[in-house]
Amino acid sequence: MKPSKIHAYMFIFPSLFLTVVFGIYPLLWALRYMFYDYQGIGTPVFIGLDNFGRILRDGQFWDSVGNTGVYALGKLVVTIPLSLTLAIILNRKWRGRSLFRAIYYLPTIFSASVMAIVFFIIFNSYNGILNQLLLKYHVISEPISWLGAEHAMLTTIIIAIWGAVGNYMLLFIAGLQSIPEELYEAASLDGASEFQKLRNVTIPLLGPVLQMIIMLAITTALKGYESIMVLTEGGPYGKTEVMYLYLFKLLFPVSADTQSLQQLGYGSAVGFTTALIVGAVTLIYFQISKKLNDVY
Repeated sequence: MKPSKIHAYMFIFPSLFLTVVFGIYPLLWALRYMFYDYQGIGTPVFIGLDNFGRILRDGQFWDSVGNTGVYALGKLVVTIPLSLTLAIILNRKWRGRSLFRAIYYLPTIFSASVMAIVFFIIFNSYNGILNQLLLKYHVISEPISWLGAEHAMLTTIIIAIWGAVGNYMLLFIAGLQSIPEELYEAASLDGASEFQKLRNVTIPLLGPVLQMIIMLAITTALKGYESIMVLTEGGPYGKTEVMYLYLFKLLFPVSADTQSLQQLGYGSAVGFTTALIVGAVTLIYFQISKKLNDVY
């Protein structure tokens, strides 16, 4: 074997090894145990498709699917337009724009757990900073239970938007900077307004970037659970329990509110079903997003 090929394989090996150990092997392990009744101790018992029959009867799982849809839709509807608006503003040449770019991007580098703890301090019903400010300025007459059953989902969506806007804003800025300035100058000569430039120049030429950003936003929203786990643990009464949080509780019981033993067999079946749901949503989006390619 030539030395150049040996060097190439040496560079490939670490990534290949990590992919096999932490990607392919766990996947095969899960595909096997989703046909077993296995709680992490004792001998696995083969039960065929019983785990999938249990999923069909599992109201808590389907509630988590509905919560995931509400969470993802609420996040996307606000995050994408807000990110694009900020990108357009911060892409223009004015003093201080780099500072504001850094400020808006900063939340994306924070740990989800740390971010959730900070927002817990802000939204705490009894001595939270937000309620104290609203009471001080007489906006409300009594504390609002931001993490209660009525407002918990809205609170988690607000936190998700805060953490995601900066990331997509930066991607939009990269897309805007690839659009030739001459097109805007030509549009100005034709008497186009700012809105007409946005509709006829910016949005069409951002098509590929917008397609990628929406895909990332959908998959990230459907798989998000870390901040919810720290903030509410899926409560109260399961109002904020999303699919991946429910799956996490099956595989890694994290509190007194969950089962005391791992349910590795059933959890593997739930994980497979969850992956199918996310994949189906992604495929539907791909079919819809084909229209964005028509600009080419």
